[in-house]
Amino acid sequence: MNDIKQEEQIENFIYEVRGKQVMLDSDLAILYKVETKRINEAVRRNPAKFPERFAWVLTEDETVFLRSQNATLKSKNMGRGTFSKYASRVFTEQGVAMLATILKSSVAIEISIKIMDAFVAMRKYINQNNVAQRLSNVEQKIIEHDTKFNIIFDKMHDVKNTHIFFEGQIYDAYSLMLDIIDTAVNNVIIIDNYIDKNLLDIISQTEKQITIITKCISEINRQKYNEEYSNLIIYKNKSFHDRFMIIDNKHLYHCGDSFKDLGKKCFAINKIEDKEILNKLLKEID
Repeated sequence: MNDIKQEEQIENFIYEVRGKQVMLDSDLAILYKVETKRINEAVRRNPAKFPERFAWVLTEDETVFLRSQNATLKSKNMGRGTFSKYASRVFTEQGVAMLATILKSSVAIEISIKIMDAFVAMRKYINQNNVAQRLSNVEQKIIEHDTKFNIIFDKMHDVKNTHIFFEGQIYDAYSLMLDIIDTAVNNVIIIDNYIDKNLLDIISQTEKQITIITKCISEINRQKYNEEYSNLIIYKNKSFHDRFMIIDNKHLYHCGDSFKDLGKKCFAINKIEDKEILNKLLKEID
């Protein structure tokens, strides 16, 4: 498998098909350092996550058109590869983001963020050439939405501290939560307005001291838990909206969904490195 030269920009790997900016499965395979068949296996094993607006197999006419574009690029010494004898699959920006979550490798996530940057750069290039003036209001709104999505993605600059889960990844989400709790030496503080049996089941699996700050919890569940386990303290507090975990008063995590509903919808768990934010939050708790 040929590596892409470092100086080559990812924008050169973005085509336009059916009015959308897309990337070939073979090009993504080179970027992710995997075989093309692994890319397509990921799609076939997860069909619900790749609707046609995210990825599709090229028609014969589309293949011929893209081969002609590819030949033009090669003539400019851009170092492009060649098309497979089989019909290629292409991925939109959303399809690339979904693919990174399935491949589950640090390389895939890191490269996917760079690809997001490339899609944004391409849109800026199009706007500078006044193409945006010919777009309908609906198309312009789509571009604005996608741009906002990438701004959020860019802010998640440390991929090691950002974990995105899609609908149905319940086990993976709860597994990560337990892994985070297990990093604690002394104590864990969980802030969540709504606590139910699901969360109590999770913390029953650890011997770490757990403090829960919430405004709503079943007193019956609380009493039954405390009758059997001794690692839980609960404080009632209505001043918080978002969900947080604080490990040993040193490490802060923000969760986009209630801990009792992890994996039911798409959400993210992010580690917040800003110590000033952590200290302010600890003062609110005190």
